[in-house]
Amino acid sequence: MLAEIITIGDEILIGQIVDTNSAWMAKQLNLIGMKVKQITSVSDDADHIIEALQEAEKRADVILITGGLGPTKDDITKVTLAKYFNMGFRRDEETLQHVTEIFERFNRPMIDLNRKQADVPDRCTVIKNKNGTAPCMWFEEHGKIFVSMPGVPFEMMYLMDDEIIPRIKAAFKLPVIYHKTILTSNIGESFLAVQIEEIEDALPAHIKLAYLPRLGQVRLRLSTSGTDEALLQKEVEVYAQQIIAKVKPYVVAEEDITLEKAILNFMEERKLTLSTAESCTGGYIAHLITQHPGCSSVYEGGAVTYSYELKMSVLGVQQETLAKYGAVSEETVREMALGAIKHFKTDYSVAVSGIAGPDGGLPGKPVGTVWIAVAHAKGVVSKVFSFGNKRAQNIERSASAALSMILNELQQHED
Repeated sequence: MLAEIITIGDEILIGQIVDTNSAWMAKQLNLIGMKVKQITSVSDDADHIIEALQEAEKRADVILITGGLGPTKDDITKVTLAKYFNMGFRRDEETLQHVTEIFERFNRPMIDLNRKQADVPDRCTVIKNKNGTAPCMWFEEHGKIFVSMPGVPFEMMYLMDDEIIPRIKAAFKLPVIYHKTILTSNIGESFLAVQIEEIEDALPAHIKLAYLPRLGQVRLRLSTSGTDEALLQKEVEVYAQQIIAKVKPYVVAEEDITLEKAILNFMEERKLTLSTAESCTGGYIAHLITQHPGCSSVYEGGAVTYSYELKMSVLGVQQETLAKYGAVSEETVREMALGAIKHFKTDYSVAVSGIAGPDGGLPGKPVGTVWIAVAHAKGVVSKVFSFGNKRAQNIERSASAALSMILNELQQHED
């Protein structure tokens, strides 16, 4: 069974917002054994939406639609769906009551535009949106299932979890899709491919290997589908262990997790603590760490110290060091890392100082120059990196490099 996802909204196409809904929905569908054939983003234009629906139903059994269900004139999804399915409108009294209760709860006046949110195409099944005023609509037309949901991410997610996924599972007999992910670090995609070429060539046709690279990391994903989950898992595991044995020095985790989560798991198992001292990354490393539940068992805290004054007062960097070598230097970043360990009383710390850009370059220190240091009880290691002139990319690359350095030190000294 195949699904297609259509996201509606000019704000997506002009880059005003990022479409995170599609990625999340695709992941949930994959977990229940439904493959996503295509993801399409379309403008707030009726003809464009209708064209997308026509094409989608040629390819997929289930078409999931998000966006365009608000009360204003630019929200045209509901009207366009009614036109597409040749339906009239009816007022859904349960939805009207729900919308009324929301406005009463917040002591706000309800106008006719809000009441019209209860008007739905007359042959659809209305699914209550407990977290908003726009109802979810389920259509069974042309031998397909169409589901229209709000574009607000948390509203869509609750509807998918509580209503849509259970209904799809009840409507279809779905296969088992099994994935095994291996996270590697400090080896490029092409070098990794060469290392495991013989294993990849020996894979049976029903087991696929995908390379999923990002900065400083490559995830290897083995995938297959069938009816017997235990058998699929056993078969895939044979090839996974062959790959792991072949590239063991680069293997970080044998599950689908991020690099920072692998570090947290490693440190938690050994009851180790971590702190951060950031300058050019502006707290991005701390953000990556703290997005994971339970991180407080490892991560004690950190400091974002842009100015010389804060580097000195918070981290104890010597004024002489800054005056002689500057903020972007090996000497400064090593003192930052040691200061973080002393101030936050942690087993490990990581410090980053650099020139993120696009301006601010100095003679001998062009934009993209970044120094990183990792400190622990056995010493401090430091390394300089030369990235490009794109600020956002430099911040992300610096964070990835810092995490890789932490992991390297942990593996060398704690295994």
